[in-house]
Amino acid sequence: MQNFHRFVIWSLLLGFAAIFLAPLYVMLVTSLKDMNEIRSGGLLSLPQAVNVEAWGKAWSSACTGTDCGGLKPFFLNSALMVVPAVLISTTLGAINGYVISKWRFRGSELMFGLMLFGVFMPMQVVLLPMSQVLGWLGISSSVWGLVLVHVLAGIPSTTLFFRNYYVGLPDELIKAAMLDGAGFWRIFWRIVLPLSTPILVVTLIWQFTNIWNDFLYGVVFSGGDSKPVTVGLNNLANTSSVVKEYNVDMAAAMIAALPTLAIYVIAGKYFVRGLTAGAVKG
Repeated sequence: MQNFHRFVIWSLLLGFAAIFLAPLYVMLVTSLKDMNEIRSGGLLSLPQAVNVEAWGKAWSSACTGTDCGGLKPFFLNSALMVVPAVLISTTLGAINGYVISKWRFRGSELMFGLMLFGVFMPMQVVLLPMSQVLGWLGISSSVWGLVLVHVLAGIPSTTLFFRNYYVGLPDELIKAAMLDGAGFWRIFWRIVLPLSTPILVVTLIWQFTNIWNDFLYGVVFSGGDSKPVTVGLNNLANTSSVVKEYNVDMAAAMIAALPTLAIYVIAGKYFVRGLTAGAVKG
């Protein structure tokens, strides 16, 4: 009976995994075929011969509207945006979580509750006021404007992660360090941060994925030379041509997804460990 239950569980898990991964499989095999094979073959069939021309065209010469420079400039814009946005929002979230959990002050819990509104607030609510702020600062339609938007949007989530993790750290560590003469920043850098590896990994992966995959902020706040890869992918897929090149569209989608796929393949197990180490603990 135990073997039967195990067989049923594994069958269900493999079935769900196959359903979940089917779109990724279709994207990959379609991107490796030429158009003649796509027209004559089946959707799920493997390519008769691996053809990477669609990948080269999607990267460097596919048309995204009136521009035919491929996804390369959009990909570089996303890279320039995601690195500082992830690092800054994670750093600010770590400091906020440290203050709210270990240096409590009058009204700290109220402040934390107000910050949580940012986690559940619809993104569309901030579009108009944020565009006005970016205009006042003179960074509208720029990569740095997108960095600022994603930093502000990410602070509530990163603060929540770090605060819930730091609540589980013994207060005695902080008190002992204070007795030894350590101050606010020294305790943070020397004691708290070295113990934060699990939640740091969780937050970095979470922020990287959210920022890289974002479309709404990218299409609203970017200009002609600062559009991220998600906007470029949308433009490429919606550009009209005499013959629709599905292999190029699929290759472009794979290129846009590769960074997040690589992050989860390389650090996925650390993400799970970080979650179980207290990232969602109340």
